[in-house]
Amino acid sequence: MVGRRSAPTVRVVQVLDFLVEQRGKRFGLSELARALDLAKPTCLGILTELTAGGYLVRDADTLTYGLGPALIAAGRVAQDSFAISALARAELERLTARYRTTCTASAVVGEQIMVLESTGPGMVKVGAAYHFAPPVGLMYVLWDTDAAFDAWLAKPSTVPLQQDEARLRQVVAECRERGYLVESLTAAGRRLYSMLAGFAAHDLPDELRELVGELVTSLGERVYLGTDLRPRKEHPVSLLAAPTYGGDGRQNMVLTMYVGASITGAEIDRRGTALVAAADAVTAASGGRKPARSPGELLPTTETCSSFAV
Repeated sequence: MVGRRSAPTVRVVQVLDFLVEQRGKRFGLSELARALDLAKPTCLGILTELTAGGYLVRDADTLTYGLGPALIAAGRVAQDSFAISALARAELERLTARYRTTCTASAVVGEQIMVLESTGPGMVKVGAAYHFAPPVGLMYVLWDTDAAFDAWLAKPSTVPLQQDEARLRQVVAECRERGYLVESLTAAGRRLYSMLAGFAAHDLPDELRELVGELVTSLGERVYLGTDLRPRKEHPVSLLAAPTYGGDGRQNMVLTMYVGASITGAEIDRRGTALVAAADAVTAASGGRKPARSPGELLPTTETCSSFAV
C-alpha cells in the first residue's frame, strides 16, 4: 500500500520536473522560487542538496542552476530497465504515420501506470502516471494471468464501485480471444482520466471520491463486446489497446492507439489488427512470447469488479 506523501519530497520533485521541462535552460534562485511558488530559503536548501549530489550544477559566474551529471547515470539505468519501450517507439511511429493519431506504450511501474513512449499529434506526456487500482488499470492485467487479474481486483478501489461481474468476465474472455480492447468514447470518460491522473486512492478528498464514483457509474459499459459492433455502423471509440509480452509469456506493456471519433466496425477491426501486429512485433523483437491460452479459460468468480479501462 502506498504510504503518506511527503511534502518536502514533493517540492524536490517539482524542482527537477521543472528543469527537465525547460530542456537545458538554467535559472537563478529567485526565478525558480517564483516559478515554483516556493519560499527562497526552502528553494535554496533544495538546490544546495541537489547540487551536492550532482543532480544539479551551479554556474559560479551567473549563479544559475541546471541539470547535473548524476541524472545522466540515473537515466541510463532507467533506460536499460525500460528498453522494451524503445523497441515499441518504432512501431508506434509507424501506426501514427498510417492513422495520423496519438499512440502510446505504457506499463505498470510499482504502484502506478506510467506512460513510457508517445508519438503523434497531441502527444501524451511521457512519465504521466495513474494509480494502479480499480477503476483504473483493467487493460494492464487483462491479458496477464488470472492470478494477476484477481490481485488487481482485490486492491482497494480509488472510488466506490458496483459493477456487472458477468459483463466483466465476458470482456476478459472476448479481449483475450480477439487480442485487443476497444474502449467507447464519452465526454465523461475523458474528464475522468484527467481527474485521476497522479492521484492515489487515499489522496482523493471524500467529496471528490463520491463524485468520481458517481461518474464511473454513469459511464456504463466502456468496453465494446463483439456483439456491440457492426461492420457498417459507426461507433464512438476512445482508444484501442493491445498487449506485449515478456520472455515468460506474461503481459508486460500495453500499446494504445487513440481514436477519439466515431468509426465503423470494419475500421475498428482494421485498426485493431494493425495494433496487434505492432504489439506482436515488439514482443518478438524483445525476445518475448505470447502465452498459450485454452479457448474456454475464464476468470474465477469475484464479487466486486470494474469494467473501466485506462
